[in-house]
Amino acid sequence: VLAHAAIADPEFGRLRHSERAARAGFGHAGFTVGRSEVWIGNWRLAQQGDRYQASVRGEDFAYDLNLNATVPPLLNGQQGFSSKAADPRHASFYYSRPQLAVSGLLTLDGRSEAVSGHSWLDHEWSSELLPEGAQGWDWVGINLADGGALMAFRLRDAGGNALWAAASLRSTGNIDRIFTPQAVTFLPRRHWRSPRTGIGYPVAWRLQVGEREFELEPLLDDQELDSRRSVGAVYWEGAIRASENGRPAGEGYLEMTGYGEKIRVG
Repeated sequence: VLAHAAIADPEFGRLRHSERAARAGFGHAGFTVGRSEVWIGNWRLAQQGDRYQASVRGEDFAYDLNLNATVPPLLNGQQGFSSKAADPRHASFYYSRPQLAVSGLLTLDGRSEAVSGHSWLDHEWSSELLPEGAQGWDWVGINLADGGALMAFRLRDAGGNALWAAASLRSTGNIDRIFTPQAVTFLPRRHWRSPRTGIGYPVAWRLQVGEREFELEPLLDDQELDSRRSVGAVYWEGAIRASENGRPAGEGYLEMTGYGEKIRVG
């Protein structure tokens, strides 16, 4: 069982990050079959119907959050079957829970305060995910300001060219649209280079999904995660703000893998 947690803290200047890895068994680490529940020690994510509870204790941060679903799940791909290539072997079952109403307690450097807002939960599983030639991926999930949601991703080859792409867009009234690879384009706008690893990441993007175009800007540039002790990779994953036609459009999370070494899943 692998777990990592992070807080995007602009005052700190980069991510506060912690990770754990443990073998399942003896009550210390494990998971539940039939619903979303996984734990390592006092780290836990647990589902009870349309409610989730998340608890983490890091060295300099902690949180205890309650997440309540306010809208139905967003099924990515064809009724939750999300292709990653033309070959149907490369796919996953994948759904998102956008616009989760959050309340709870956040602790930074020993100081605790009540927090509230909205969050996003992804759940994805597969037996064979990445096609041959895939160097990594770019992914974003955005809680839109109008109550909708957007998930988009692309797989890249070693030259940075798109191998595959897809998107799911929920508009007001819970109307969902699924977009094919030809309708999704990630265009880098600005890069940042890590002073620790030397890896360069495109941290600002122009994202085109169908007829809509979004500008993505990071909450802070340094949101690199060195998770080689758990998931075995160095990548960038952090908080972003989205705008559309020059106006704020939502808040979300951006994940970028394979900008250093080729990402390996499994």
